[in-house]
Amino acid sequence: MKNTIINKDTIKLKSENLDWTLLQSEMKNKLGSEIYESWLKKMNFIEEFNNYVLLSVPTRFIRDWITSRYLDQILQILKSHKKDLIRIEFKIIEQSVQKNAYDKVDIKENISFIKDSYLQYNRVDPNKRFENFIISSSNRLAYEASLKVSENVAQYNPLYIYGGVGMGKTHLLNSIGFELKNDYKIMFISAERFMYQFVKAIKSNDMVKFKEYFRNTDILLIDDIQFMNGKEAMQEEFFHTFNALLDKGSKIVVTADRAPNKLSRIQERIKSRFSGGLVVDIQKPDLELRKKIVENKINEINKLYPDQINISKEIMDFISAEISTSIRELVGALNRLVSFSRIYKKMPNLAETKVVLKDLLNLSENKVTIDLIQTLVCKFFKISKNEMLSSRRSRYLVRPRQTAIYLTKILTSKSLPEIGREFSNRDHTTIIHSVKTIEKLKENDLEMVDNINKLKNQILYNKEDEI
Repeated sequence: MKNTIINKDTIKLKSENLDWTLLQSEMKNKLGSEIYESWLKKMNFIEEFNNYVLLSVPTRFIRDWITSRYLDQILQILKSHKKDLIRIEFKIIEQSVQKNAYDKVDIKENISFIKDSYLQYNRVDPNKRFENFIISSSNRLAYEASLKVSENVAQYNPLYIYGGVGMGKTHLLNSIGFELKNDYKIMFISAERFMYQFVKAIKSNDMVKFKEYFRNTDILLIDDIQFMNGKEAMQEEFFHTFNALLDKGSKIVVTADRAPNKLSRIQERIKSRFSGGLVVDIQKPDLELRKKIVENKINEINKLYPDQINISKEIMDFISAEISTSIRELVGALNRLVSFSRIYKKMPNLAETKVVLKDLLNLSENKVTIDLIQTLVCKFFKISKNEMLSSRRSRYLVRPRQTAIYLTKILTSKSLPEIGREFSNRDHTTIIHSVKTIEKLKENDLEMVDNINKLKNQILYNKEDEI
């Protein structure tokens, strides 16, 4: 096993435009000492690439908490020092490993990455393994199929796993990659990153290298294939890559948010290839699974903060019963309760829990979708959905569009890039601007406040006049 010694100072020279000590100081000043000491201090700088920064954190829980609460503010602080940065990536490095992360880096990873690209780090998360994937009747078939693939790569080719957001699809992909990475050459990539590499290869006139990277692999794990919709040239290349891998006996595992025949703007021949393998779905988490997840997450938190978190069985049962939309929302609910307990130095009672989780409880009951929000906002402002999603910047269209984006941000668990895609592939900075614009208007514009409240009632409760 060959090791490469990387000096901490050498890494910093790669990022001479960024002073991590200064950035940490700014985070502490702008976000507060308590937030910084509790969460942000645990981040360590690893490396800066062309337009994103790679940071490390000791646990997946800390990564999820920082991502859901502070990522936008952290990115803005970084952008104030280097405007080309567009994203932050995290790598999970356990504390015992992180302590010496700069001194020794084990490069024995049998995983393909394209040099100087988004793939220049290990995307297989060691915290997402079969051992900690929680099983029930709602996801057992997908789990068993994934396990079979990792035990015998000849099984099921391709394996196609689909289910809603936050159901555990990426966890299963990680688990397969983790089991096979020592014996096979693995390519683990999202559809978005595949697209990025494809476009980059075309611009640099380097398609030969692109084909070599993606076709010279034993196991292709590709996440969120639905985001390949509408990109005809990329779909063409993916189709030929797919066939080349099957012909050489490579294994392909694909995840998506819907069944193959429900994919929109994807070539029929690609959907046919997906359907020709084993197609399994992950259903909404049942009560048994939700209870297991809550218990497991609380155990995780207690290991991180011993003797500080004491969630009663009544509240655990309430959360498990009431938040049924996705696993991600369930974990988000627990994160809120932990935050409440750290701020107020006590665990919330049942009444306080209902207040803290009010919007999540509404979401699980009313099934709020971006399409529903867009439809109701268009009806409210008397415009068509095509007008809202167009590139036109007329005032009578901009304000409804910003309102719909704002409501999507506060009423769904969608990320900024996901919201941008549903609004005609707008950039995440446009989404941030829209949200901040509406928040600013609400401070002085009573009509805007009234409109937002009426729309929230229509979306959440199907009531038009109540505020």
